[in-house]
Amino acid sequence: MRIGIVIAIKRELEAFLNSNYEIEEIKEDNFECFKTKINEHDIYAIQSGWGLIDAASATQYLITKFHTEMILNFGVTGALDPTLKVSDLFYVKKCMNFDFDTSTIDDVVKHQYGDLEDEFVYLDADLIQKVKELFPDIKEAVDASGDMFVDQKEDKEARFQAGCNICDMEIVAIARVCYLNKVKCLSIKCISDEYDGDGKDFEKNVKASANKAFTLIDTLIRQV
Repeated sequence: MRIGIVIAIKRELEAFLNSNYEIEEIKEDNFECFKTKINEHDIYAIQSGWGLIDAASATQYLITKFHTEMILNFGVTGALDPTLKVSDLFYVKKCMNFDFDTSTIDDVVKHQYGDLEDEFVYLDADLIQKVKELFPDIKEAVDASGDMFVDQKEDKEARFQAGCNICDMEIVAIARVCYLNKVKCLSIKCISDEYDGDGKDFEKNVKASANKAFTLIDTLIRQV
């Protein structure tokens, strides 16, 4: 199987690069992309960069260029729920584009794409079930994505009130592109900054939290 991994930033990517796999850098086009093999699977990892546009572009690149049949994402996330702690590990059940709203002109609710039943983009149920079997203690997340690093409490509260418990800047774009291409998608997130945290907490915890999330992704790939 050809599996793509979309990773936002270098500090998260290092969890993959520092693994024990033989990794080949693919130097073409404008993306930083790497190839390895895990069991019988060809793995293509790409550093997308921050934000929804770059994440969507990188995801489509993996699907179009390498014909990937599954897209995985791992990385760190911010907590919207005050009870969540640094290093808490999640699978993302569903996610919303918090910045998206055509409800004033279309028959949809805020955050909803017109071709979907509600305001959420859902990730692959079969992959989620596999993760739950491998890691029974893992938590479930509903993610609010957008093109802003969320560190102000009023912004966190607005996303929490919308039904989300974590936030990031990429996964809804990744999941949306996978949905449109009929490609399975899974995201594993680990808390780097708590509800009371900020950018300094992110910088302090990003590498350790990314390593924890990648360990789960690595285990999953060996089982699919």
